[in-house]
Amino acid sequence: MSRRAAEQLAFVLHRYDWSESSLILEVFAREHGRVALVAKGVKRPTSQFRSVLLPLQPLMLGWGGDAEVRTLKSAQWVGGHVMPTGEALLSGSYLNELLLRLVARDDPHPQLFDHYALAVRLLSEQPQAQSLVLRAFELLLLREVGLLADLDREGSSLSAIEVQAHYVLTPELGLRQAAEDEAHAVEGAQWKALARALEGSQPLVNLLAVCAGSLTALRGQLRALLHYHSGMNVFKTRQLMLDVQALARHRSKASSAT
Repeated sequence: MSRRAAEQLAFVLHRYDWSESSLILEVFAREHGRVALVAKGVKRPTSQFRSVLLPLQPLMLGWGGDAEVRTLKSAQWVGGHVMPTGEALLSGSYLNELLLRLVARDDPHPQLFDHYALAVRLLSEQPQAQSLVLRAFELLLLREVGLLADLDREGSSLSAIEVQAHYVLTPELGLRQAAEDEAHAVEGAQWKALARALEGSQPLVNLLAVCAGSLTALRGQLRALLHYHSGMNVFKTRQLMLDVQALARHRSKASSAT
């Protein structure tokens, strides 16, 4: 059965060389989810798609075919924002890697697509807020694919968490009460605020404000959750980001020493 689609709002998540002139694309489409496409002849200088099929840019795509990897038929840039640059570009690539690792092919997630599109735009327009954008999107992604436990209940007993107690989010049990000396625990009131933000009409925007109250603690806990469910020890884009930051610090020290 042919699976044709026309004028589908989508983003390119990743591109692989397929031949001297063609690419395999992993795209995230609003109505179709993650889809693999072959873009034939796209690397030729005369290809009309050559300058269009870039990551972190909203596109209108069309494809056809009955194989697992469909054939790209049309591609048009939608516009709406400028591609993120610098560290924000690496952050956008990290979002793409999360989608590749945690979203199954041909499984539509229209709400997650909208959250992703907004996150990419915010990375471009407000690069100083990229840590908040990443934490907010991680929470929304985990919830959308069914891997986020209730943030207002203790995982083992399912009882409501206490506002003044501190909790840690774990991959196996969800929230558990933290030991007195446990680092990076988050107060129950903060977990409840995150749960309310997730259920709001603008969850990503709401989460930006709430995540600011526990940014460091959330980063470690969400990273452990993502590593556990993806089977990855370190995401490639995360390691690249750390390497770039380390190089920048090294150059700064070398410059100040001369």
